[in-house]
Amino acid sequence: MNRSSPAEAQDRSAVQSFDRAIAILNAFTPECPSLSVSQLARITGLSRSTTHRLLTSLQHHELVVQLGNRDYTLGPHILRLAHVAWSRVNIPAIARPIMEWLRDECNETVGLHLPHGDFARTVVDQVESRQPLRRTYTDMGQAIPIHQGAPGKVLLAFRPLELQERILVRQLEEATPYTITDGEELRAELRRVAECGFAISLEERVVGIATVAVPIHNHTGEVVGALGVTGPKTRLTPERLLNLAPLTRQAADRISSSLGYIPRESAAQSS
Repeated sequence: MNRSSPAEAQDRSAVQSFDRAIAILNAFTPECPSLSVSQLARITGLSRSTTHRLLTSLQHHELVVQLGNRDYTLGPHILRLAHVAWSRVNIPAIARPIMEWLRDECNETVGLHLPHGDFARTVVDQVESRQPLRRTYTDMGQAIPIHQGAPGKVLLAFRPLELQERILVRQLEEATPYTITDGEELRAELRRVAECGFAISLEERVVGIATVAVPIHNHTGEVVGALGVTGPKTRLTPERLLNLAPLTRQAADRISSSLGYIPRESAAQSS
């Protein structure tokens, strides 16, 4: 019969305590930012005494703080760690392998788009289709008016209404005969995009090109980018774009998850 050494038993105990402490930290959500000892014990399945002991240790390291009503919430050291982690985030590097996966799934060009100031966006990376007739971004890094095309509409639709209005009251530049340049029409389109979670462009920025795009979220839920599938309109018909929207969203969700984003429904289920 094998017996564990005292050192091995101590190591297992330390790992178990660490796992339990992480479970306590994970219990806090945007919907439940403060919790009592009893609530934390119920969520984690730990005893009240164990929960209280771990909270004392977490509080010592400023990972949680106790409020005036004796509930607990995440502490300032969490913010310090988050700041360090976010400062090292490289969205294109995180997105690249997922973009390659999406390209392989649909065999169309995949583009990554980020905001460029308040009124524009830029293409920061692409993974091209392997088909002879394909979309190739030739203006990577250049500022593109944010109202033109599906990726820009996604970025604009999830921006504060005040900023949207600043753009909608401007004279909207036309890139093609199909660009939406009427403020009221674009306002209605942005509402639709916000409701359904994706945007479609049929030659709105480049004649002969169609695109579907979805948002990328960061750890706070903010939309920090857009992922798009783009190609010739002869292949990317409106029906095909609608069919590609869920797959594109799946890829964008994987990128968002790597940025620390937890969808509200997932957070609600875990609590």
